Amino acid sequence: MKRDGMSFLERAAAVLACFPGGAALTLDEVSARTGLPRSTTHRLLVELSGLGWTKRVDNRFELGMALFELGERVALKHRLRSAALPFMQDLYAVTGQTVHLAVRDGTDAVYVEKIHGHSALPLPSQTGGRLPLTCTAVGKALLATESAEVQADILNRPLRSYTRHSITDPKLLARQLDDVRRNGVALEREESALGGSCLAAPVLAAGQPVAALSVSVPSARFTPELLAPAVRTAVLALGRVLSGTSKHEQG
Repeated sequence: MKRDGMSFLERAAAVLACFPGGAALTLDEVSARTGLPRSTTHRLLVELSGLGWTKRVDNRFELGMALFELGERVALKHRLRSAALPFMQDLYAVTGQTVHLAVRDGTDAVYVEKIHGHSALPLPSQTGGRLPLTCTAVGKALLATESAEVQADILNRPLRSYTRHSITDPKLLARQLDDVRRNGVALEREESALGGSCLAAPVLAAGQPVAALSVSVPSARFTPELLAPAVRTAVLALGRVLSGTSKHEQG
């Protein structure tokens, strides 16, 4: 989209979206990231600060508390996160490793929640962040349960590479998706970050994929055969809870 053809809302959205998680940026950095003129960027940041959506700290800007408050009201966050947290906590208690909850948004997996301890792996995932479906275990679990049309659309795109282990061959990825449908779990071995591997399973509510749960561990201690039963049990239980919630809301 041409920047000079953007509406105010589109420009404001571009400014907000350019901030990495937890980061503060200078005016020039925001201008460079968005491609907007410096004067336009400054005006937007000032107006957003007035709404509490950004906050100025010395000569830098960061996302404001009002955005956090709005995010906590999102229906997906409330229903899915509230239902999933007990099962995520159980998985963490059993494994002692990082647990993720993610949903699909287009070609990406968006992380809704993450539980980890003091010695967590240095993973690129973060709550509210996104990674490609094709190089994450949660992403593969989500993609494997989607329609043939959705899968074909993603497999026909260039597959993004994050490490030397990222899968860029669509035929290989298609075979892995077949394995997910057969085994009920998806594996990722250092495809999004070196040193970390992950096992995930899709959460189905009323037969429809709504999310994926995963456990990430150091690659040297990755034992899928031990992790799979716990993850399968968690997604089945969560799926039953979500299916019951959906029927109750419809009634």
